Amino acid sequence: MFAQPPGAQPARTALSADDPREIGGYRLHARLGAGGMGVVYLAYTPGGRPIALKAVRREFAADPEFRERFAQEVAGARRIHGLFTAQVVDSGEDDRTPWLATAYVPGPSLHQVVQRHGPLPVRSVLLLVAGIAEALQAIHRAGVVHRDLKPANVLIAGDGPRVIDFGIARAADAAALTGTGVRIGTAAFMAPEQALGRPVTAATDVFGLGALVGFVSSGVPPFGNGPESGALYRVVHEHPDLAPVPPELHDLVSWCLAKRPEDRPTTGELIAAVHAHPLVGPRPEFTEGWLPRSVLAEVGGPADPGPPSRRPQAGPPAPEHFRPTVTATAYSAPGAAGNTSGGAYPAASVEPARAVDPAPDRRDRSDRPDRRDRRRGRRLPVWAAAAALLACAGAAYWFGFPEGEWEDPAAPDPAATGSTTSPGAPAATPGASATGPGAAPPRPTGVAYVPGYAGARLTAPDSGYEFDLRAGKVVPAETAPWYLARGTDAFLLSEESDAFVPDGNASPTAEDCARGIETRPVTTLPFKAFTKERPFCVRSPDQREIVIVRLVEAVAGGPVTIAVDHFGRS
Repeated sequence: MFAQPPGAQPARTALSADDPREIGGYRLHARLGAGGMGVVYLAYTPGGRPIALKAVRREFAADPEFRERFAQEVAGARRIHGLFTAQVVDSGEDDRTPWLATAYVPGPSLHQVVQRHGPLPVRSVLLLVAGIAEALQAIHRAGVVHRDLKPANVLIAGDGPRVIDFGIARAADAAALTGTGVRIGTAAFMAPEQALGRPVTAATDVFGLGALVGFVSSGVPPFGNGPESGALYRVVHEHPDLAPVPPELHDLVSWCLAKRPEDRPTTGELIAAVHAHPLVGPRPEFTEGWLPRSVLAEVGGPADPGPPSRRPQAGPPAPEHFRPTVTATAYSAPGAAGNTSGGAYPAASVEPARAVDPAPDRRDRSDRPDRRDRRRGRRLPVWAAAAALLACAGAAYWFGFPEGEWEDPAAPDPAATGSTTSPGAPAATPGASATGPGAAPPRPTGVAYVPGYAGARLTAPDSGYEFDLRAGKVVPAETAPWYLARGTDAFLLSEESDAFVPDGNASPTAEDCARGIETRPVTTLPFKAFTKERPFCVRSPDQREIVIVRLVEAVAGGPVTIAVDHFGRS
């Protein structure tokens, strides 16, 4: 509905010239997404609280029947007060452009999570089932049927899921019947009765939940991708393909995906089934370790204190609660089957590559300007530099790591000053011996790294945004503690960060990156050096994390897209 369609760029984008700057008294800050029914904006209340404001498309707004149903559904949505739903806070049903504002959830959708991190482990999926089922209970108690439950309409926060866009699909049904040509719902997650235009009930949403579980546990919708007509045919006529789904979830998913609504479980039965599973127990809780570490890092939830091997990935066969008798009853055919289509990244549109010169010297970090000064070409005042040094020293003490050395872009050429160093060794600080008080502390070596998020594809629309390397997402400029910013023709590193560019286009390991940063650090990262997705490495200021970055596309004065793999110290 309002959420981004599968495959859409997940990052917020800047407002275009055609976007309004204010709706219903709320100032708009950025676009969060767009769908068949309208556009979702990040807005702020007069007191500064962020909200998700959903503006309806003009063709819907011009339909009187849509407006009437929209007002009815908004009234129903206001009655929903579930802990796992995004609360409606305001609306403008009678405005020229109808709109609805809900609480803003600063987390990715389930679709984006699977896209960035792959399928989720069984225990995480079971907890999601319990949380989403509870959200559906709140929605159904208010007399509303969601009608479009899918991974893009479930956001992930540190304390569990949030179901969004509930009930609004019914308002759009009328407009769809009056000739807008927009189909309401998503074929791969649509129940058979909904696909055939028959009455929908709470069981319709349970079917959507079953399809959602199949997707998040395997990465593939149970009824496949491809053209809508093919997905609709398979939903109505064929059994779901559960081969990619973990065996522990087969019975649960099959139960939800029963063709006849009366054969599906209730939301209460689903919650009881989750309680009965040995991986969850009678008290499902969204506490430490409920999601993989890389996903929790993105949503800001509590980290799993144990090593990855201790996180439960699977369990014993499902209890009898998950083993109903499913009747496969087919309905009449709405269309023919289709084929699955694929896609690829666009080719990088940058200049031919040239060598990236390693830094000639690595000195005290106090000469390095902060993010604002690096963009404006000014140096910090002496008092600000001193304050920054004190803050960095405190961080080094807290994390137990020495600050180490850095590459000074203004350092003199060693050949010009007569100083020499052995190949691969860092230059000594002037006036100090290699072991004296002025020498930089050694960095940790021989450290192993474990994968975090992988293949995150991020787009910064302009210089007002930067890449948050720790979270793997795009954020407004000057907000991320460890960032990669984009200048006019080069990337800009965050303060205290180090970089390394391997030779050629071979894929380095995190350990290769760590060694390269110690022996061949670089300070400049021009776009033209990274054609054909040539990788480069960036290490975090506390030396705990490394990312391997590839430039996918850079448009002069326009968006810059990168692909990022993240690694953390084991």
